[in-house]
Amino acid sequence: MTTASPGGILGLDTWDDEGHLLAVIEAPRGSANKLKFDPGAGVFRLHQVLPLGCVFPFDFGFVPRTQGDDGDPLDVLVLMDEPATPGVVVPCRLIGVIEATQRPLRAGSGTRGLRNDRLVAVAHKSHRHGGVRRLGDVGVSMLDEIERFFVFYNEQKGVRFTPRGRAGLAAARRLVAQGRAVAGC
Repeated sequence: MTTASPGGILGLDTWDDEGHLLAVIEAPRGSANKLKFDPGAGVFRLHQVLPLGCVFPFDFGFVPRTQGDDGDPLDVLVLMDEPATPGVVVPCRLIGVIEATQRPLRAGSGTRGLRNDRLVAVAHKSHRHGGVRRLGDVGVSMLDEIERFFVFYNEQKGVRFTPRGRAGLAAARRLVAQGRAVAGC
């Protein structure tokens, strides 16, 4: 686990030299604060505070040099032993993706949602999750809870988040490749 200075985040690649996906943490596990990297200022800004009693179930961040349908870098949920500090760069083993769409809560039912998938990865140095090699190893009930968290989290922002399915490593890698292409990398 290495820490990048905020200015250094813009220079990060998507993958490290050993083939690990790089995740920049914005919200540590157990935190109610969601930070968001501001590339123009080179700092992390407070983006949202979750309601009392609600916290991120795992470290949550983004993948550098990618862009999703929502215009932001691709989101990644990182399973690791202890929470990381925001801004820490975590080399990860990508294991799958929770496919989802989102749209404003007040939008009509005919409004097409934007894709806003959640990549799922395991910190390369994790002991507790070291045996997790694919999304199915996480367990159905835990994946259900993660999806419910993101439904609730997005409702607090006035957004309807709808899980559409779960897919493995091949689909997750395709999503990262698409995100790099959209970002011009």
